[in-house]
This record gives sequence, C-alpha cells and structure tokens, in this order.
Amino acid sequence: MAREEAFGDGLSGQGHCDHQARGEAFVTYPFLRAKHFPRTRHFALSFVTGAALALAAVSPSQAAAKIQRLISPGGIEAWFVQDATVPLIAMEYSFAGGSAQDPKDKSGVANLVGDLLDEGSGDLDSKTFHERLDRRAIELSFSATRDTFRGSLRMLRDNKDEAFDLLRMALTSPHFDTADVERIRSQVISGLRRETTNPSSLASRQFLEVAFGDHPYGRQTNGTLESVPTVTAADMKDYVGRVLAKDTLKVAVVGDVDPATLGKLLDHTFGSLPAKANLVPVPDIEAAKPPQRAFVPLDVPQTVITFGGPGVKRSDPNFMAAYVVNHILGGGGLSSRLYREVREKRGLAYSVFESLLWMEHSAVFIGNTGTRADRANDTIDAIEKEVRRIAEEGPTQKELDEAKSYLKGSQMLALDTSSKLAQALLQYQQDKLPIDYIEKRNAIVDAVTLDDAKAAAKRLWGQGLLTVVVGRAPQAAAQPAAAAPKSN
Repeated sequence: MAREEAFGDGLSGQGHCDHQARGEAFVTYPFLRAKHFPRTRHFALSFVTGAALALAAVSPSQAAAKIQRLISPGGIEAWFVQDATVPLIAMEYSFAGGSAQDPKDKSGVANLVGDLLDEGSGDLDSKTFHERLDRRAIELSFSATRDTFRGSLRMLRDNKDEAFDLLRMALTSPHFDTADVERIRSQVISGLRRETTNPSSLASRQFLEVAFGDHPYGRQTNGTLESVPTVTAADMKDYVGRVLAKDTLKVAVVGDVDPATLGKLLDHTFGSLPAKANLVPVPDIEAAKPPQRAFVPLDVPQTVITFGGPGVKRSDPNFMAAYVVNHILGGGGLSSRLYREVREKRGLAYSVFESLLWMEHSAVFIGNTGTRADRANDTIDAIEKEVRRIAEEGPTQKELDEAKSYLKGSQMLALDTSSKLAQALLQYQQDKLPIDYIEKRNAIVDAVTLDDAKAAAKRLWGQGLLTVVVGRAPQAAAQPAAAAPKSN
C-alpha cells in the first residue's frame, strides 16, 4: 500500500500496521513517525466509551455529503463532519514544520516537545494536568513527523469545554520543568539505546542516510544518543514559538458538536497562537539514485533487508498510477508479487512489503523483509528479479483490475469511525486535496490505464534498488553506499 510522509526510525512489516486513517491507504506505519507508536499516554476512555467509538461509523458516501469547511469567528478553518451517532468528538490537527525544523546538531527537539507538552502547563503541574485528563476521560496526544507537528484530541461531548481548554494550555503555556524534561529525556535515551541493537531501526536509519545524506530528512526524528542530551528547555520553547502558529494550522473535527459551538472552541484553543510561523526553509531533494547497497553488521538471528529508491510525490499527476501499480508489486499483502515470489514460492521470509511514501520535499518507495543470514543474498536476488520484471513488463490487465477493485473497496471500509474520518480529513488537507476528494477518489483510481501502470512501474523501479542489509556478515560483501544526494 501507499502511505504518507516521512520516516521515523524503525521498520515494521506490512501486516503489522495499525489501521488508522492516514494517506491514501488509510494505514499508519510506525517507522514514519517520531516513535514506533505515537505517544498517547492518556487512553482514559472507559471500555464503554471505547465501544461507543468503535460504533461511531460514518460511511464514505455519508461523510462526503456532510463535510463542511467551517471558518470560526476568529478565522480558523476546519474540515468538519457533524455526527450525533454517539456523544463523542474527535479532532485531529497539525502544524507545518515537524522534525525538519530541528537544529542540525540537535535532532530530537520536536520529538521531545511532543513528549512534554502535556507535562504541565498554565497553572497546572504535570500530575494535576494528567489527573484532569483522566478524570474527564480525555484522550490527548502529540507526535512529530518529518514535515508536521500533529495532535489528537478525543472526548465525550459533555467534557468538550475542559478538553479544549487543556489543549489550549498545553499549546500556549507548556512548562518544560527541569524534573519533567529529565524524566522524559531519560525515557527517550533508553529507547535510543534499545534501537542500537534493533536491526529494523538500524536498517531504517542507514536507509535514510543513504537516501538523503545531510538533508533534514536524513536525520533521526527521535534524535540520537549524542543529540538528545544536548537539547535544552530553551530549545524546546524556541521550537514551540517558531512552529506552533495559526498560518500553518490544519484542523479536522468529527463528532457531536454544532458548528457555532465548534467555532468558539477553535478560537478559544488556537486563537492566541502566533499569527505566523517562523520556519527554516527546507529544500526539495530527490533520494539517491539506485543501485546501491550498504551492510550494517549486527549479531542477531534474523537479517533485516530494507530496500527502496526515489518515489512519486503526492502532487505528481501520475501519482495514482504509481499507487495502483505499487499495490500490485508489494502493497497487496498476501496477493502481492513480492509475497508470492519471496514467501510462497521460495520460503525465504515470513513477510515482505513495499510501499510508497511521500513528504513535502521528496518521495521514496521503501520495502522491508527479514530472513536467515545464509539466505539474505537469495532473498535480495528474488526481490531484485521481481522488481526488474515489473519494471520491464508492467502488470497484467487482470492484476490491474483486481488492484483497482481492492483499493476502491478497502478505502470505503477504512472510514468506519469518527477518529479515522478525522485523521483522513486532516491528511487530505496536508496533501492539498479537495474537500470532496472522497467522492472523486474511485473515479481517479478507475481512470488508471494499463499503459499508465506500465509507465509508472518503469519510472519507479527501472533503476533498481537502494538496499540496506543489517545482520550477520553475508557471504558476499555488500557494495559501499555511493555519495549522498544533493538538495535541489
């Protein structure tokens, strides 16, 4: 499947993603974000509330008819679906910037900000702030991607005033107290130490370095063991002041609230933020050209193989053709070509996936699998062979028809809760798609022809692969990585 946005620091298998509404495929892949999972410590909603949320289904056709472009009295825009099926409200929002705004020598600032915004703010210390969240069953979280700083807020309708007020305090007056900073810093450092022995994390990090060099996309979103200890409270306050501003704010809300009330809540929550962000320009960059191969030695039972190359940006007119043909190669789970060739025919790996990723300033395709060290070369050969075959021949008409049918159906099934719909509406805004995209999408998928798919396959995979191998030394020495790419 295709998926949105920039890298985090650990790879996961295609079959192990959580099904949230993100990007085209409406799935969230952990290695795209600051951590393996977004930091949402306050899952205080009761079992009854959680069950109600699961039942808060909104069909895509209904959603398309209900989506409103709401402008608050203070000028804050939100995409909004009013739904009184259950007394819940889900809000997703983001600010441009993300970890790409971290200082070059201090990667991890955005990640720490996300960890610390709910550690006390306004006149509430960390303990009291958390107690307020828990007492009212409010779910509040923050996370950083390469290009955005994101947040989620979910609550029962009757608790909306307190929930939005707590979010306002977190965004506008975070404490960054020394005791809280050091406690969270120690947790982040502990996670980074664990990653030094995690083959998937090491493969992802090396792939970023090979693909993007010293560009901000080549840095680690959650920082490094060298950078995180140097981040100060002043660095985090500077980040908040520069990044959290109204001119880059995007908001999506789904739930049991009327437009007038929501407008007032948005103004109360975001109205006192700075009018304009002060972002450091990030240059466009094309990932390093294949073929290249790098090897990272690690004494672990299973060798991890990460492969990829330059992709297709979401704004590209041929994006949908690339999206569909990518599903055929490696995004279709048990039905993909790579799964059949690597798992079913040869038994080389338990799973293998390949996906499109798009960011504000670049795009890549990336895949991952794991196998025994003595079968790593065979696995790479099988993947490269199948990639060459689809680049040269393209898919068949039958494969194309089946892929389009699946992608249309899965899109409809994915928008089954208010939270997922809010996430999707936020993603559409980030991708600069029209507000009626849900209605148009299936026709766009249907319009992809076999010639379109063949051209996209050649464009994506005709140059070969960037490959990173992490594990015990393979029988054949890995090729050294070529020079890092240059920013445009």
